[in-house]
Amino acid sequence: MTDRLRLGYVPLTDAAPLIIARELGFAAEEALDLDLIRAGSWAQCRDMLGTGAVVAAHMLVPLPIAQGLGLGPAFPDLDLLMVLSQGGQAIAVSRAIAARLKGQGHGFDFRDPRAARDALARAHPGPLRVGVPFPFSTQAELVRHWLDGTGLAARLSIHTVPPPLMADALAAEEVDAYCVGEPWASRAVERGVGALLLPGSAIWAAPPEKGLVMTRAFAEGHPDPTGRLMRALWRAGRWLDQPGNRGTAAEILSRPDWLNLPPELCERGLLGRLHVTPEGDLRDCPGFIRFHAQGATFPWRSIAAMLGARLAARHGLDPEWAMARAAACFRTDLYRRHLREAGADLPAASAKVEGAMAAPTPVATEQGRMILGADAFFDGHRFDAAFARR
Repeated sequence: MTDRLRLGYVPLTDAAPLIIARELGFAAEEALDLDLIRAGSWAQCRDMLGTGAVVAAHMLVPLPIAQGLGLGPAFPDLDLLMVLSQGGQAIAVSRAIAARLKGQGHGFDFRDPRAARDALARAHPGPLRVGVPFPFSTQAELVRHWLDGTGLAARLSIHTVPPPLMADALAAEEVDAYCVGEPWASRAVERGVGALLLPGSAIWAAPPEKGLVMTRAFAEGHPDPTGRLMRALWRAGRWLDQPGNRGTAAEILSRPDWLNLPPELCERGLLGRLHVTPEGDLRDCPGFIRFHAQGATFPWRSIAAMLGARLAARHGLDPEWAMARAAACFRTDLYRRHLREAGADLPAASAKVEGAMAAPTPVATEQGRMILGADAFFDGHRFDAAFARR
């Protein structure tokens, strides 16, 4: 018997695991029929999940943490069961700012976040309005971390803009820049209204972007369909990270039922070959987005604690309480239980020192060893939530 599950998603490249699981039969292999419900914004996606209109959602990684800290509507507890994607974000600036940057000799090389930040400060001396898809998003965290401790931070104002409307907001001069997941960063270049200044991975080498989020009640009360869904999405992510499959994925994602965009636009982020200016300047960005490889799907409790601490600092909450609450909603226990039988690499620990790996690093697993991807921050920042490792 096939179970029909309603899942919420926002049209982005990183919704690929849900779409591929449905289109290529990974869900069917687990006797699941996925009914994917498109949301126009992250608030709508969160509300669909919180009110029971969907049983699970493709969701911003910090969002269930914010809910757990009381920074949202009074919905049932939300848990992140697995990460669906790492990276895939980029910062776009307006055409006017891009012209001033070029005039100063900035090369848009994608490699030096400090140089890009300093050049932006010189090119745009006034208030800096940056669009992000939601206040509680990896994009917001990347922008804040990048600008922290500089004069730009004092001039920064964060504006929430739904991803498909980012280029419109830039064109209308409602924001000066934005940080968003593909393909909506490239949309600014495609429309000629902006240029790409920096990928998110230049700020943080492995920024967890989207996760599979459920209510705690459903995840714990319905373990069988929960496990089957996790395995279907894990296998879809594995397929996405196999060499040669990204072009096929771009064609599928571009269809009217999903992103409804030219395949070439969807392909840029998937292949990590980005047009950074309307004039056609190209940058190769290997590993721009990852769906499976190098432990990308594991929901590290230490990442949750770090994000919880940051939200606590901005909202006047007790940091120890916030870190503990945040770590509790990243369900490493369910990840291990449901993906062990699929053959997933399972790290021996559920937390680590965040930002400590400057290169791919071997770590112990339940069965041996695995390679984790680099997770360093551009400024050497590290976060050690010792309690989360106990």
